[in-house]
Amino acid sequence: MRTQKLGEFIEKWHVKKDEWEGSKKLEVLGVSNVDGITMTSHKKSKDLSKYLVIEPNCFAYNPYRINVGSIGLTPKKIYGLVSPAYTVFKVKENKLIPELLLDFLKSFDGLQQINKYARGTVRKALRYDDLCEIKVNFPNYEEQKIIYNKKLLTEKKQKELSKEIQTQKQLISQLKQAVLQDAIQGKLTQEWRAQNPNTEPASELLKRIKAEKDQLIKDKKIRKEKALPPITKEEIPFDIPKSWSWCRLGEITHTITKGSSPKWQGVQYVEEGVLFITSENVGTNEILLKKKKFVQEKFNEIEPRSILKKGDILTNIVGASIGRTAIWDKDEIANINQAVCLVRFPEEYFNKELLVNTLNSDFGIKLMMDGQFDTGRGNLSLGAVSKFKIPFPPKEEQKAIVEKVETLMLKCNVLEQEITQSEQHANMLMQAVLKEAFDCKKELYAE
Repeated sequence: MRTQKLGEFIEKWHVKKDEWEGSKKLEVLGVSNVDGITMTSHKKSKDLSKYLVIEPNCFAYNPYRINVGSIGLTPKKIYGLVSPAYTVFKVKENKLIPELLLDFLKSFDGLQQINKYARGTVRKALRYDDLCEIKVNFPNYEEQKIIYNKKLLTEKKQKELSKEIQTQKQLISQLKQAVLQDAIQGKLTQEWRAQNPNTEPASELLKRIKAEKDQLIKDKKIRKEKALPPITKEEIPFDIPKSWSWCRLGEITHTITKGSSPKWQGVQYVEEGVLFITSENVGTNEILLKKKKFVQEKFNEIEPRSILKKGDILTNIVGASIGRTAIWDKDEIANINQAVCLVRFPEEYFNKELLVNTLNSDFGIKLMMDGQFDTGRGNLSLGAVSKFKIPFPPKEEQKAIVEKVETLMLKCNVLEQEITQSEQHANMLMQAVLKEAFDCKKELYAE
């Protein structure tokens, strides 16, 4: 294959609506870097006479956005219009298969070439003449057809594999939830209970927790909370072992609170200050700090109750992220906003990993969904969180449950990694096919 300019394979297609002689109905279309040629929601001009016609196998792109892959190929049987600000072109007959050219222009090598030939200082644009200067190494048309057929076959296999991978991912997710459900119902530790028949029942630990909390309230070290209603038989969703008890979350906590909005408190966001945790930072079983926000230090003076301590449990109580729960395991000084609920209690009361597993289980998610008071966006009140029904095992068994869950989750994670590797291999297979068509790296940047 010899290095050529793309202009040898393409020709400009610049037909305005008022010049077009076709009879098809023409809808206004746009170009997306994800969906290619698509219906557009952008405001249309009242006068469409100068809009450009696109027919099947037409390429269209915005000169200012092609550098991010925003180029599309008009599908078969599709006719439409695009803004006159777009560039429209076609491939020359029997010179180049359009689908292969689209793959190239959206590939890493293609985007590098586009950025190389785009012009401008503040905002680069790739005009049609610039596009024609792009250097390519394409096989002859007959070889292209062989490669294209191989690509179609690979795409078919990739779709089948992708479908199977998605099914496997769903099964792993279901398996994880089954593990959590078995954990909170005591099914994972049946053998442990048989080996430890004299374990103190959970009811005794709950009595001690109540006595200690009463004393702390009397000593004014923690706030007195509103009395919680007893759990009725009708509320109990499933059976638990005899040595376990049902309790309200508020019975075993010292603090259930939430943060506030900096705007409400007259506090500004800053580059450095108090780390500010929002719902996007609280994932399922993990704290996500890729995106960090900071507020002025006076926020902690205004909202001292929601200053985080290592070991606090955070759960999202507003919007689509309701149900994501994790342990704050950082040493950084931080506070939270109104969408995040802080749950705090001593480790000797209840195993924190077990509570997080409980709240992240389908059972826990249902508790949160049922407790919402605003169906529009979804909100959980602190009172609703305090009333959550929790299956409460004996203290010694709690540790055994967590260890069992960790062991089983590790196995699930290994399976997930294997699925991810299969997904990567499928993508690599497609890249290998495309590389066969556009193996031009050695010569494109020789200048």
